[in-house]
Amino acid sequence: MRGGGPGAGIEIGLPSANSHITTVGVKRPNFGTGGRELPIFVNSFATTIPEGVIHHYDVISPSEKTLPARLNMDIIKQLQTKVASSIFTPRAVYDGRKNMFAVRELPFGETHTCEFEVSLTEGRSEGSRAPKVYKVRLNKVAEINPEVLKRFIYGEQSHDNNVLTAITALNVVIRMEPTMKYPFNVRSFFTDRETKDIGGGIQLWRGYFQSVRPGIRQMLINIDISTATMYRGGPLIRLCLEFLRKDHPNNLVKGALHDRDFLRLQRFISGIRVITAQPGEGGQVSQTPRVIKRLTRIGARDEMFNLREGGSMSVADYFKKSHNRTLQYPDVFCAEVGSGAKIPLELCTVPTGQIMRKQIPPEKTKDVLEFATKRPRERLESIKNGLTVLAYSQSDYVRQFGMNVETSGPLKVQARVLKPPTLRYGVGSKQPTIVPSNGSWNMVDKRFYKPTNPISRWVLAIFESQQRFPAALATEVMRGFVEGCKEVGIKIEPTRVVRYGTGHTKIREFLKNAGMECVRDMQGPPQLYVVILPEGGNEIYTEVKYFGDVEMGVPTQCMKSIKCAKAKSQYYANVSLKVNVKMGGINTVPDPSSVSVLTDPHMPTIVMGADVIHPAPGSDGRPSFTALVGNVDSDTAKYIADSRVQTSRQEMIADLYDMSTHILGMYIRYRANVERKQGITSNPKRIIFYRDGVSEGQFKQVLEQELPLLKKACADLNIDPKITIIVVGKRHHVRFFPQSERDADRSGNCPAGTVVDREIAHPTEFDFYLQSHGGLLGTSRPAHYSENKFSADALQSLSFALCHVYARSTRSVSIPAPVYYADIVCSRAKNHFDPSDQWDLIGSEDTASVDTSKAKDSLDKFQRGFKPLHNTQKTLMYFSLWTAHLAIWK
Repeated sequence: MRGGGPGAGIEIGLPSANSHITTVGVKRPNFGTGGRELPIFVNSFATTIPEGVIHHYDVISPSEKTLPARLNMDIIKQLQTKVASSIFTPRAVYDGRKNMFAVRELPFGETHTCEFEVSLTEGRSEGSRAPKVYKVRLNKVAEINPEVLKRFIYGEQSHDNNVLTAITALNVVIRMEPTMKYPFNVRSFFTDRETKDIGGGIQLWRGYFQSVRPGIRQMLINIDISTATMYRGGPLIRLCLEFLRKDHPNNLVKGALHDRDFLRLQRFISGIRVITAQPGEGGQVSQTPRVIKRLTRIGARDEMFNLREGGSMSVADYFKKSHNRTLQYPDVFCAEVGSGAKIPLELCTVPTGQIMRKQIPPEKTKDVLEFATKRPRERLESIKNGLTVLAYSQSDYVRQFGMNVETSGPLKVQARVLKPPTLRYGVGSKQPTIVPSNGSWNMVDKRFYKPTNPISRWVLAIFESQQRFPAALATEVMRGFVEGCKEVGIKIEPTRVVRYGTGHTKIREFLKNAGMECVRDMQGPPQLYVVILPEGGNEIYTEVKYFGDVEMGVPTQCMKSIKCAKAKSQYYANVSLKVNVKMGGINTVPDPSSVSVLTDPHMPTIVMGADVIHPAPGSDGRPSFTALVGNVDSDTAKYIADSRVQTSRQEMIADLYDMSTHILGMYIRYRANVERKQGITSNPKRIIFYRDGVSEGQFKQVLEQELPLLKKACADLNIDPKITIIVVGKRHHVRFFPQSERDADRSGNCPAGTVVDREIAHPTEFDFYLQSHGGLLGTSRPAHYSENKFSADALQSLSFALCHVYARSTRSVSIPAPVYYADIVCSRAKNHFDPSDQWDLIGSEDTASVDTSKAKDSLDKFQRGFKPLHNTQKTLMYFSLWTAHLAIWK
């Protein structure tokens, strides 16, 4: 296959298999050959590698705490252009933190170290307070020969620290120009060329992501569009009013604002930088930005502070006396900044282009998605247009480092489209086997592979008033639900237990009473609760799930009133997919011919999915949640799960030993007791472990920390399976684009099953990109797999097949089903806390400075409060077989 740009016309073969090359995983054994060929574009652009040696310096601020990256960039800019311009010719590049790279050795003498004093004077006038002086020490730490990169991309060099530092240097080079000009966030920068105001004091800005990545026999720059949420620039008092949806500053006074809204506002603006305007010689003087820590609880008229000469004064009187400034709104809260000073909101201005590094308010998510979503052709055009903003050829930094970027067009790659698996349905289906078309199929004339046992007792609970959801509509919804279930083979009859509640009802007590009514009227406890939720019924949903999963052990199926009120048969068909697996049924299985790796009777296989999710930005001290999911049956269709709480933002799964012991033990017992596999035939001989949520730099940690825990669980169960670990990556910016419209699906994306394991893949490691799902909106994101101990074709087809057996959908999904399930289990973990207690899983105020002891106390509290699944749910969790627990109804 041939790549575009520099290196085009060179046959892309397997990298040299030099014995001295070491890899984190395994070396690539071969390239895949399965599937039909498809020419595509990839949003990568070839670049040359510098010829000369690069000099690496540590940047140290001896007397300072960690400063914001933007301030660091301003300091280094002042150093290079004003303080010591003769030393920094040509100018070095800097990453805003610790690393500086120069094309020539800086003249620091034999010590290779030099210290400078830098003051930022920009924006100040004569007579203003003396600017702060920052000390900067530069210390040479290494010389980088870019030749290591050339050897690396040709498979002749291991991925060691020299390669890593060289790639880091090239990334800093290409990012230097835009980060000096625009707001930036690590690998992306944002411009005001395309913005959208979404209310609440928030704006969206379009930006560009760029990252230098090694490909096979070529270096590439991956470019994509990105989106940032920005605080709306201008008066801080206006920003606060917009966030609260208020129209006058009198709403920002004590007594006019509910405590909950005060804390919401404080959380929103804590950490924001503001400019404070004060009178001085020459008029208004713009001071250095100051960071807001919190809001005062009372206004400037009543907020007092102690004077150095003794006595005290109110903030309002201080500004009147010292600056001849009479406040227009003296009762409005003040902002307390990092130094401890308290400044009236009306004197603060928010600089334009300030990135909001906090979780988006839930009600704004739709606006963000609409702005960020672009169809493939539009996205590719935006990326091409972005090249004019990136302007590599005009960048002094890119030129002086000797990088030449191919900007005539994106990389052309010969992809392959894999054959989809054959799926099997149950007895009574007109089509017992089907082959999906572009990752999609439907349930018309199909019966589940194994419908759940008949549902003879169930409850319909409606959390809407009878005026909004009348009895006739309830009857219609019941009929649609029953018919939808029967259509796919589930035996079920209408229920006589229909109860209405409201959001003010004690949810769990209400559901228990409905269960008791079921016992009286239908001679047994309910096997299922069907719950109709109102709009905005998230708190009710949380209580319902806690009741079902943790407290009582009864499957629950929730439906939104607005959807089921006008639902068609297709809606209930989708609901039945969820109900069947929650109650122990199997919707569909891949035909054994499509997944021979999994169905070999001589090699019993368990497929696991593992994931970790972390608290939202600005919620430090809140826990991370982990999940492990695994099948227990021969068809890889029945999954059980385990989830835990662990240290905030810890990526490696601390409790993997206990979790995998549980999953493996359940697999062995299910195979022996249900499938009647006796002796060692019930033991797994192979584990395929899909790990989600880790970055490329953490692969080694997975092998060094998690793999030993999995091996120990196997040893303690007296089993010795072969273990294959596959890292699934979603957090990347590689996108596929069909070269012609005739090769695109209806959404304009490449078809489901598009796989690439050449040009853009790792030079030595065994990896591939697979776009396993058909597009709906926007541009589909392929998953990135890093593999171990499989041929390319075998693992690519297996991974693609597993994307088709996600039980809650009749579409292939973006990652293999067990990983998707693990992601859901992580998200559902917050429902394991008793909702009647106050569990702040988001954070009620800015928690960026939580100290270690408080963080540990917080973790202990969350771990104690985390409730396990009810015993009747543990066999298959919410995908599980359910057994009535009669005692709970007595």
